[in-house]
Amino acid sequence: MVEKNHLSDKAKHDLTLVQAAIKGDQLAYADLMERYRESIYYMMLKMVKNPDDADDLTIEAFGKAFNRLPQYSPSFAFSTWLFKIASNNCIDFIRKKRIKVTSMDTGIRTDNGDVLKIDAKSNTLNPEETYMQDQRVVHMRLLVSKLKPKYRDLVEMRYFKELSYEEIATELKLPLGTVKAQLFRARDFLSSMAEKTKDTI
Repeated sequence: MVEKNHLSDKAKHDLTLVQAAIKGDQLAYADLMERYRESIYYMMLKMVKNPDDADDLTIEAFGKAFNRLPQYSPSFAFSTWLFKIASNNCIDFIRKKRIKVTSMDTGIRTDNGDVLKIDAKSNTLNPEETYMQDQRVVHMRLLVSKLKPKYRDLVEMRYFKELSYEEIATELKLPLGTVKAQLFRARDFLSSMAEKTKDTI
């Protein structure tokens, strides 16, 4: 048994929620997200300077943390652990984005000093690419249709109707934290289904 006396009252409450979440308590997930969503979001926003990216990175941070909950050790506060996951994920995002932008703008320097320029592809899809994109959309809608109704509605509202998290929460009369937690679960389910069926498209 790990000694918990060193934890603050807030950290002890977090630990109780973590233990409940590991046992499958959905409200515990939503509570954890609600407690730290705003703090994580503003940290992400400070790092990437883009509200949309910050929003997505916030969801990703909770997603990664929730997937690793069994690995969390109460030898330190949950918030410390969560912020570390969020910042590491954000740093990876910035690094990948920087590499992508640098490669497009300045090219890639080879070992012998030559610079390989990368030509940006046209925004216009050729007929084959258009067909493949249409097939992927059809396939994704099929996968979404197989989700449980509560997850399906959330995905359709967020990604097909392009509603904000706040608009979804208002329309469904749900706490914002619950909407984000369930959307993460829905994306996780979709990712698993897409991986299993990737050879069909």
